[in-house]
Amino acid sequence: MYGFLRTPRWWGINIFVLLAIPVCVFMGTWQLGKFEDRVDTHREAERRPEPGTLSARPLAELLPVDKETSGRHASASGRYGAQFLVPDRELDGRRGAYVLTLLTTDEGKSLPVVRGWLPAGAKAPAPPAGEVTVVGALQASESAGAAGVHGGGALPDGQLGIISAASLVNVVPGEVYDAWVTLTDSPKGMTPVPAKVAAGTGLDIKAFQNLGYTAEWFVFAGFVLFMWFRLLRREAEAARDEALGLTDAA
Repeated sequence: MYGFLRTPRWWGINIFVLLAIPVCVFMGTWQLGKFEDRVDTHREAERRPEPGTLSARPLAELLPVDKETSGRHASASGRYGAQFLVPDRELDGRRGAYVLTLLTTDEGKSLPVVRGWLPAGAKAPAPPAGEVTVVGALQASESAGAAGVHGGGALPDGQLGIISAASLVNVVPGEVYDAWVTLTDSPKGMTPVPAKVAAGTGLDIKAFQNLGYTAEWFVFAGFVLFMWFRLLRREAEAARDEALGLTDAA
């Protein structure tokens, strides 16, 4: 009754099933591993001390910015230079702008320093003259698609849409650090800008997408096996009916 399993058609079906099920199980296991990695990263981030509770370290020791150093307090010395406004930034439900001033460090590179936040229309105070030492939370350069980042067209002179070395190298001479700091204590008239949480340290939507993909791959494996048994049963019933002469003659 099962002689049809030796036909070329069924050889092809069986080979497909034998290949498809391990692939589905492998992909499901891989997606589950990705989800578990995100969970472990989230737990490690929760166990780490708050960045603001750690003592400040020299800027050079914390670069490049990663999940471990993002939000850590960094110190740098130099002289303030060019100043810009970063508009369309929200703080405590109000719209305003960041005041970004470039600090030329002893290494000769420019460090973007967000000295604080101002409500829309307020005038930014001038930076202090002479040698200064700043302490602030270290942040990675922003991307154009970051939430809350200005996405409009060309901005007026003296304004920037995003805080990144890529945008600053076009408007200031010399090298720019691929990072920025937000002062913990802003000058009078400005509000300190809180540091952002490092990307990839929380259970975001991507983590649960991995979990959903895990379920999908295991469902695919079960579906392949279900269809194989269903087709096998149908073929076996057809072969039995033919052997008993119950099949209508063509």
